[in-house]
Amino acid sequence: MKLNELKKLLTESGVVGAGGAGFPSSAKLSDKADTIVVNCSECEPLLRVHRQVMEEYAHEIILAVKEVMLATGAQRAIIALKDHYKKALRAVESEIADKSNISICRLKAVYPAGDELILIKETTGRVVKPGNLPISVGVTVFNAETLYNIYRAINGSSVTHKFVTVAGEVGEPKTLRVPLGTRISELIKEAGGLCVDECEYISGGPMMGKIVSESDVVTKTTNAIIALPEKHNVILNKTRNAKINLRRTMSVCCQCRSCTEICSRHVLGYPVEPHMVMRVFSNGGRGDKAAILGSLYCSGCGLCEAYSCPQGLSPRTMIQEFKNAAKAAGVKPPLNIEPVKIKDADYKRVSVGRLTMRLGLKKYDRSAPMSPDMTATEVKIPLVQHIGAKACPTVNVGDAVVCGSTVAKINEGALGADIHASIDGRITEITDKYIKIVN
Repeated sequence: MKLNELKKLLTESGVVGAGGAGFPSSAKLSDKADTIVVNCSECEPLLRVHRQVMEEYAHEIILAVKEVMLATGAQRAIIALKDHYKKALRAVESEIADKSNISICRLKAVYPAGDELILIKETTGRVVKPGNLPISVGVTVFNAETLYNIYRAINGSSVTHKFVTVAGEVGEPKTLRVPLGTRISELIKEAGGLCVDECEYISGGPMMGKIVSESDVVTKTTNAIIALPEKHNVILNKTRNAKINLRRTMSVCCQCRSCTEICSRHVLGYPVEPHMVMRVFSNGGRGDKAAILGSLYCSGCGLCEAYSCPQGLSPRTMIQEFKNAAKAAGVKPPLNIEPVKIKDADYKRVSVGRLTMRLGLKKYDRSAPMSPDMTATEVKIPLVQHIGAKACPTVNVGDAVVCGSTVAKINEGALGADIHASIDGRITEITDKYIKIVN
């Protein structure tokens, strides 16, 4: 398939990144790529979904890789898997045994190995300059589940479901294939219900995931739902008051540099130094302004506040507050930055096992087997499930739809992807945020 044909197909099929922010996959396709990297290295504690998708659908994923390589002209593909993902490794090895241009890169069980820029360095040795896209070094990265969706698109199926790991304080942790727009409360029921009375829910991993409510719904980027007691440290860290964070920073930050030493962006050679940002905040905004601007390249991985700080402070949260203010004020990060080489970078990797222990999540680190597809009788499908523009409804209240039919389209030329019905049923409500379908 030609490049433009594949781009059009992915947009119309609703394919976006399934592993992170949901960047429209059509926009990633480029004939400037010489290397395709398959990201199957999910690094957050408790997550299982991507390795399980690779175990189950390695054949389909490799076929999709070949189609992407053919369309873009990329000369090689690298499958990034952690070296303890034994079943997934065996599945991939059997599929690429006769393919010299597709190889495996075995990764250590460290956090955040799944970060796109870190993954590029680990698999190719190339470093993307601050502010640049991966294609600037000739690399395009696709998540394993995204490639499975590309395979399905090529074979006539739109994105209607999402694989989601349900873990934490649930009776039976499992990975489900769920219709988009399904309420989180339904996933919890499917996983055996809650084991404690008062829980909060995290969508995504415990490090970078967001707190959501049980009435929120599954989208194209929902990788996990983790139920934790409302007084668990992971929950408390995500609900801290910004003003209290600032006061604590001003009173107890000892400038030990621990937050900077293992900062995942600093280790890449980026101008991100959390301890310097904390120094500026401690001094009421006075100090090294370059350090503040450099923090705009922070990835939000959370190591600084969840792992390294001996005082229990929140550098990431403080940096995020600044990033939000900078965005509102139109402040841009510095350009033309050359990454510096960090000599001992390989010794600054954080073990996922140690991180799990530090977060107090070891008791929840249980098997979450892949289960049969989940069904739903009612879904609320968001019109924004990706980076870019909102999709515009193409249906009316009262219309009958079937799973896979288009219910909203992205305007021509806009960054985004179309949206499809995830169940058979009838449209009962359309708002500026979602389309509701009832079976």
